[in-house]
Amino acid sequence: MKLEGTGIDGLMVDFGPLTELMERNGFILGGSWDYERVTYDYKLNAPEKNITYYIRIQGYAIEGDVDKGNAVIRLMTPLLGRHYYPHGIEYGEQEGFSEAIIEKAKTLIQKVQGPAEKYHSQVPEHIVLEKLKKWAEENQNQEVLEKVKELSNNPDNHK
Repeated sequence: MKLEGTGIDGLMVDFGPLTELMERNGFILGGSWDYERVTYDYKLNAPEKNITYYIRIQGYAIEGDVDKGNAVIRLMTPLLGRHYYPHGIEYGEQEGFSEAIIEKAKTLIQKVQGPAEKYHSQVPEHIVLEKLKKWAEENQNQEVLEKVKELSNNPDNHK
Protein backbone atom coordinates (compact mmCIF):
# COMPACT_ATOMS: atom_id res chain seq x y z
CA MET A 1 0.00 0.00 0.00
CA LYS A 2 1.14 3.53 -0.62
CA LEU A 3 2.04 5.44 2.53
CA GLU A 4 0.73 8.86 1.55
CA GLY A 5 1.46 12.08 3.40
CA THR A 6 4.83 11.12 4.87
CA GLY A 7 6.55 14.19 3.43
CA ILE A 8 9.33 12.15 1.87
CA ASP A 9 7.90 11.87 -1.64
CA GLY A 10 9.23 14.57 -3.90
CA LEU A 11 12.36 15.27 -1.86
CA MET A 12 15.49 15.54 -4.02
CA VAL A 13 18.68 14.44 -2.28
CA ASP A 14 22.24 13.69 -3.38
CA PHE A 15 22.77 9.93 -3.61
CA GLY A 16 25.71 9.73 -1.16
CA PRO A 17 24.13 11.51 1.82
CA LEU A 18 20.80 9.81 1.08
CA THR A 19 22.27 6.31 1.16
CA GLU A 20 24.22 7.06 4.33
CA LEU A 21 21.07 8.41 6.01
CA MET A 22 18.94 5.48 4.90
CA GLU A 23 21.45 2.84 5.99
CA ARG A 24 21.98 4.57 9.33
CA ASN A 25 18.23 4.11 9.90
CA GLY A 26 18.04 0.47 8.84
CA PHE A 27 17.02 0.86 5.19
CA ILE A 28 19.13 -1.31 2.88
CA LEU A 29 20.06 -0.36 -0.69
CA GLY A 30 21.74 -3.68 -1.44
CA GLY A 31 21.69 -4.51 -5.14
CA SER A 32 18.42 -2.70 -5.76
CA TRP A 33 19.70 0.05 -8.02
CA ASP A 34 20.56 0.72 -11.63
CA TYR A 35 21.83 3.78 -13.48
CA GLU A 36 18.66 5.78 -12.87
CA ARG A 37 16.77 4.18 -9.96
CA VAL A 38 17.30 3.24 -6.34
CA THR A 39 15.26 1.18 -3.90
CA TYR A 40 15.74 1.19 -0.14
CA ASP A 41 14.04 -1.55 1.89
CA TYR A 42 13.39 -1.93 5.60
CA LYS A 43 12.52 -5.39 6.93
CA LEU A 44 9.80 -5.11 9.55
CA ASN A 45 9.10 -8.26 11.54
CA ALA A 46 5.48 -8.64 12.52
CA PRO A 47 4.22 -9.72 15.92
CA GLU A 48 2.38 -12.56 14.12
CA LYS A 49 4.34 -15.73 13.43
CA ASN A 50 5.89 -16.18 9.94
CA ILE A 51 4.86 -12.73 8.68
CA THR A 52 7.35 -10.16 7.44
CA TYR A 53 6.55 -6.70 6.18
CA TYR A 54 8.78 -4.43 4.12
CA ILE A 55 8.85 -0.67 3.83
CA ARG A 56 10.13 0.33 0.39
CA ILE A 57 11.31 3.80 -0.54
CA GLN A 58 12.12 4.22 -4.21
CA GLY A 59 13.69 7.07 -6.10
CA TYR A 60 15.00 7.97 -9.52
CA ALA A 61 17.93 10.05 -10.68
CA ILE A 62 17.00 13.47 -12.00
CA GLU A 63 20.67 14.35 -12.53
CA GLY A 64 23.84 12.25 -12.72
CA ASP A 65 24.24 8.47 -12.51
CA VAL A 66 23.63 6.23 -9.53
CA ASP A 67 26.53 3.92 -10.42
CA LYS A 68 28.97 6.85 -10.46
CA GLY A 69 27.64 8.10 -7.13
CA ASN A 70 26.90 11.59 -8.48
CA ALA A 71 23.12 11.33 -8.83
CA VAL A 72 20.47 13.58 -7.36
CA ILE A 73 17.60 11.29 -6.38
CA ARG A 74 13.94 12.27 -6.29
CA LEU A 75 12.12 10.14 -3.75
CA MET A 76 8.74 8.60 -4.45
CA THR A 77 5.79 7.70 -2.22
CA PRO A 78 6.87 4.93 0.20
CA LEU A 79 5.24 1.51 0.01
CA LEU A 80 4.31 -1.02 2.67
CA GLY A 81 4.32 -4.64 1.56
CA ARG A 82 3.80 -8.10 2.96
CA HIS A 83 6.17 -10.92 2.04
CA TYR A 84 4.79 -14.26 0.88
CA TYR A 85 7.28 -17.10 0.69
CA PRO A 86 8.38 -18.07 -1.96
CA HIS A 87 6.48 -15.66 -4.22
CA GLY A 88 7.64 -12.24 -3.08
CA ILE A 89 6.16 -9.05 -1.71
CA GLU A 90 2.63 -7.78 -2.30
CA TYR A 91 1.94 -4.05 -1.86
CA GLY A 92 -1.83 -3.90 -2.34
CA GLU A 93 -4.39 -2.40 0.02
CA GLN A 94 -6.05 -5.83 0.22
CA GLU A 95 -3.15 -7.18 2.32
CA GLY A 96 -5.00 -6.06 5.44
CA PHE A 97 -2.25 -4.09 7.16
CA SER A 98 -3.06 -3.36 10.79
CA GLU A 99 -3.10 0.23 12.01
CA ALA A 100 -0.18 -0.63 14.33
CA ILE A 101 1.99 -1.79 11.38
CA ILE A 102 1.02 1.26 9.31
CA GLU A 103 1.88 3.62 12.17
CA LYS A 104 5.17 1.83 12.84
CA ALA A 105 6.07 2.15 9.13
CA LYS A 106 5.21 5.86 9.11
CA THR A 107 7.29 6.41 12.26
CA LEU A 108 10.30 4.73 10.64
CA ILE A 109 9.87 6.86 7.51
CA GLN A 110 9.69 10.02 9.63
CA LYS A 111 13.12 9.14 11.09
CA VAL A 112 14.62 9.62 7.61
CA GLN A 113 12.23 12.28 6.32
CA GLY A 114 13.39 15.07 8.64
CA PRO A 115 17.11 14.66 7.98
CA ALA A 116 16.50 14.05 4.25
CA GLU A 117 14.65 17.36 4.11
CA LYS A 118 17.82 19.11 5.30
CA TYR A 119 19.67 17.71 2.25
CA HIS A 120 16.80 18.53 -0.14
CA SER A 121 18.06 20.01 -3.42
CA GLN A 122 16.17 22.54 -5.46
CA VAL A 123 16.01 21.33 -9.06
CA PRO A 124 13.67 23.09 -11.52
CA GLU A 125 10.44 21.14 -11.79
CA HIS A 126 10.49 21.03 -15.61
CA ILE A 127 13.79 19.08 -15.49
CA VAL A 128 12.24 16.64 -13.05
CA LEU A 129 9.20 16.20 -15.28
CA GLU A 130 11.34 15.55 -18.37
CA LYS A 131 13.29 12.80 -16.54
CA LEU A 132 10.13 11.28 -15.10
CA LYS A 133 8.46 11.27 -18.52
CA LYS A 134 11.47 9.48 -20.05
CA TRP A 135 11.42 6.87 -17.28
CA ALA A 136 7.65 6.33 -17.61
CA GLU A 137 7.88 5.92 -21.39
CA GLU A 138 10.72 3.41 -21.10
CA ASN A 139 8.78 1.44 -18.49
CA GLN A 140 5.41 1.85 -20.21
CA ASN A 141 3.91 3.24 -17.01
CA GLN A 142 0.68 4.87 -18.17
CA GLU A 143 -0.29 6.13 -14.70
CA VAL A 144 2.96 8.09 -14.37
CA LEU A 145 2.70 9.37 -17.96
CA GLU A 146 -0.77 10.76 -17.25
CA LYS A 147 0.45 12.45 -14.06
CA VAL A 148 3.41 14.00 -15.92
CA LYS A 149 1.06 15.30 -18.60
CA GLU A 150 -1.18 16.82 -15.92
CA LEU A 151 1.80 18.45 -14.16
CA SER A 152 3.28 19.66 -17.46
CA ASN A 153 0.08 21.54 -18.22
CA ASN A 154 0.51 23.53 -14.99
CA PRO A 155 2.23 26.83 -15.88
CA ASP A 156 3.84 27.04 -12.42
CA ASN A 157 6.03 24.05 -13.34
CA HIS A 158 7.76 25.87 -16.23
CA LYS A 159 9.71 28.40 -14.20
